[in-house]
Amino acid sequence: MRSAIKQVKNRVLQLVAFHVPGAKTLRVRLHQWRGVKIGQNVWIGYQVLLETSRPHLITIGDNVIISIRAMMIAHFRGPQGIRIEDDAFIGPGAIILPNVTIGRGAVVTAGSVVSSSVPPMTVVQGNPARPIATCSVTLGEKTDMGQFLHSLRPVVQRRASIDSEPDSKVVGSVGSTAIVSGK
Repeated sequence: MRSAIKQVKNRVLQLVAFHVPGAKTLRVRLHQWRGVKIGQNVWIGYQVLLETSRPHLITIGDNVIISIRAMMIAHFRGPQGIRIEDDAFIGPGAIILPNVTIGRGAVVTAGSVVSSSVPPMTVVQGNPARPIATCSVTLGEKTDMGQFLHSLRPVVQRRASIDSEPDSKVVGSVGSTAIVSGK
């Protein structure tokens, strides 16, 4: 009986958080009451869905922005979880799947489906999400867009076994693909 009451409370809080105003206040507090671990200065947009049945599997760092209609599914069967590190930006309609870490300062573009972890300061796009750029400036609430765009550097995807060019630097990997940032 206790479990059923807890599930009903969780679903009611999710439903209320889905619609109420207060991206940095009320919505954040409602998700914390559900069990989501949320850091400081987090912004959660309208109609964001954060794991309906096991919210305790989601950890969100400081200064994170989660845009409208983003969705985080932290488990399919068994505990897996999602971790969003500090200063990350999750774009509108993005879907984050289980067992994923979004690195510090990473950007998930609108509508992307993230099924593997994203290295810090990396921009990913698509379904499945793939690295398209690295950035040296985080995309935060007060970030100058021109400064952020100027900081972007396209990535060249190569097999991890291939050596990078002398002017390139391996900055992370997704699956068996190395993320190489060229000059």
